Amino acid sequence: MNKQYYPELDETLFTRRLENGLTVCVVPRKGFSKKMAYFVTDYGSIHTDFVLEGKVYHAPAGVAHYLEHKMFDLPGNRDVSAEFAGMGAMTNAFTSYDMTAYYFSCTENFENCLKLLLEFVSTPYFTEESVEKERGIIDQEIGMNLDSPDSMIFDNLMEALYHQHPIRVPILGTRESIREITPEVLHACHRAFYAPSNMLLCVIGDVDPDAVLSTARNQLGTEEKPAGVKMRPWQEPMTCVKPEVSDNMEVAMPMFDLAFKCEPVGTGTSAIRTEMVADLAAEALFGESSELYLKLYEEGLIDSSFGGGFETIDGCAMLMCSGDSENAPAVREAILAQAAKIAAEGIPEDRFLRMKRSALGRRIRGLDSFDSTCFRVCAYHFSDFDYFRFPEVYRSIEATEICGFLNRVVNRERCSLSIINPIE
Repeated sequence: MNKQYYPELDETLFTRRLENGLTVCVVPRKGFSKKMAYFVTDYGSIHTDFVLEGKVYHAPAGVAHYLEHKMFDLPGNRDVSAEFAGMGAMTNAFTSYDMTAYYFSCTENFENCLKLLLEFVSTPYFTEESVEKERGIIDQEIGMNLDSPDSMIFDNLMEALYHQHPIRVPILGTRESIREITPEVLHACHRAFYAPSNMLLCVIGDVDPDAVLSTARNQLGTEEKPAGVKMRPWQEPMTCVKPEVSDNMEVAMPMFDLAFKCEPVGTGTSAIRTEMVADLAAEALFGESSELYLKLYEEGLIDSSFGGGFETIDGCAMLMCSGDSENAPAVREAILAQAAKIAAEGIPEDRFLRMKRSALGRRIRGLDSFDSTCFRVCAYHFSDFDYFRFPEVYRSIEATEICGFLNRVVNRERCSLSIINPIE
């Protein structure tokens, strides 16, 4: 395997692309009893349109999440979760807008756990009966989301913010869309996106990188299978659909989500640089030590629930904040005014250096978490960036880039506000 050492982080990364197209990454952590593996596909809820073997597919919304649920079924009524538990391991999975991940953590039986992970994710087994049964389970999940203020406020915001991008549709899909999901649809999406060339295996812990590689090769074989080609038919302007939306639910006090629409960041080093500039811009604008945060807190317009950051998804990105407030429009106006002030006056050098050191420190401390490290290595791999290079990117960022970002992005035309008010 290819070996890369990062002296600033004292981290080592082993990588190898197998003959079947699968990329394997191993982050050794000597002396730790815990081991973790992520098996991830570059496929999420927004990837409903694709081409596979010359045929165009338009899958119903919610397929990626539906597929995640069904992958835990194996022939012979085998219970994957029970098999992991029998080996002393914890297993789970998640579907995001642009990625699906299956993972386990263990302290023993690592090789057998890894074999099981690779087996069940690579074995599509869908019967009419099991797919129909799962439809009822996911329908209940959708119902729970519809009753969740946190889910509804975000979903409403996405509909107000985006004209065409499929982030407008919840990851779970809708009650209407999941009725269109059949075993044939699931098989097509699995063939398209669960091909080894569209996937990454990331392992962290006290393991032998060559042994991990051998297990992956033996379990998955060497044949390279054709992967689907994602279609991205949406053309998204930087204006919003609606400047403000509101709803009423059973909440103790009004809640809000506020977002400013950003250009997609793309891939590679420039994309990661944009993300980190935006993270610093969020800290400068409404971080806990910012002038604005302290002002809004003193005026009683926000409380400790307030926070924000930058989100990037395939084909879209946004600067966001959220919290509880009796006057969310006033918070929005204060943010717009403060962004204009920072853009015009700049950021004092001492504050900027503190922000960079703090942000870098948080990233470095995040490496203590096996889960966070696996997730970031995978996510950044699909963005064509080596995650362990983040310190050099942070060091190169200038304060003027932060001001330029705020000047370009934080304006009324790019802004949408979603509010959930208590039922009177």
